[in-house]
Amino acid sequence: MHIQKKNHQTPNRIMIQTHILRNDNGMEAHITNFGGRIQRLLIPTREGNKLDVVLGFDNLDDYRPERHLQDFGATIGRFANRIGNGKFSLNGTAYQLPQNNGPHCLHGGPDGWQYKEFAILESSDSHLLMQYLSPDGDNGFPGNIDFRIQFTLSPDNALRIDYQAASDAPTVINVTNHSYFNLNGDPDLSILNHLMQIHSSQFTLNDDTCLPTGEISSVEGTPMDFRTPKAIGRDIELPDQQLINGRGYDHNWILDTKGSLDTPCASLDSPLTHIRMEVYTDQPGMQVYTGNFLDGSVTGKYGKTYQMRHAVCLETQHYPDSPNHPEWAESNTTLLPDTPFHTTTIFKFSQQ
Repeated sequence: MHIQKKNHQTPNRIMIQTHILRNDNGMEAHITNFGGRIQRLLIPTREGNKLDVVLGFDNLDDYRPERHLQDFGATIGRFANRIGNGKFSLNGTAYQLPQNNGPHCLHGGPDGWQYKEFAILESSDSHLLMQYLSPDGDNGFPGNIDFRIQFTLSPDNALRIDYQAASDAPTVINVTNHSYFNLNGDPDLSILNHLMQIHSSQFTLNDDTCLPTGEISSVEGTPMDFRTPKAIGRDIELPDQQLINGRGYDHNWILDTKGSLDTPCASLDSPLTHIRMEVYTDQPGMQVYTGNFLDGSVTGKYGKTYQMRHAVCLETQHYPDSPNHPEWAESNTTLLPDTPFHTTTIFKFSQQ
């Protein structure tokens, strides 16, 4: 296995490095320290080719917020997903966050971790460890956080992501990876043909701003039922209020795997390339987003424009707006100084 580095000096003097992790099967994970992003994920096929299965940019400058406010491949923090009206209270103190998604705070605010430079702590032929020190008051969140993320590429084509955090004051945290997957290996092709399975019998209902209402509902008899594999596109155009609210799937599924890393919580299959991805996580939920707001206005890798529903995100995380729902005990996002935070997600690839 090998690792390579590409250094790129941006106009604002941030030094971006792209590390290329490779295994002996030919799989590659290209990871940049700007936002802890997966820039490319090359999967070997039975025909001997390598297909890039994530959206992003060729030019590293294009990840800067001055160019694009996009989360392609990014590590999201301090708080992935939405916090209603940008407000939460902790230990009797109210906090106001930026409102960058209608009335809500989305993905930590407009200057979240996806736009920060991560320091490289360790790198080897199979892993990369990075750190970001988030100061007290970062986008309105309390506490200084020492955040670390490690990417590990294994011989069996699994990319493991380990997140760690410690704070010097009570705060909230919710992190995820925001890769946009297209297992067809061509962003010109829709992902509506992908077969998706989610081991989940419940999901959180959304209002028309994609914020959870607080109600938990069964997937039984709804378009949200992916307990057996089905094409993403099979039900996505049904006149269902939840689909109307999100312009497609943009919802949090409550995972039946109950934090086990031994059983996949979800899988994705392309009938075109026969690439299969299994997702493992110890998180309680997973947000599925079917690229409903991609509109062709962004030109990405290989000169391709990114169209609606030409990618799907499988964002393992705690439930959206958890700080405002203390009744969700399984999704407690409070981080205390004496309780270090650790979570793991694995994306494992194979050929069917």
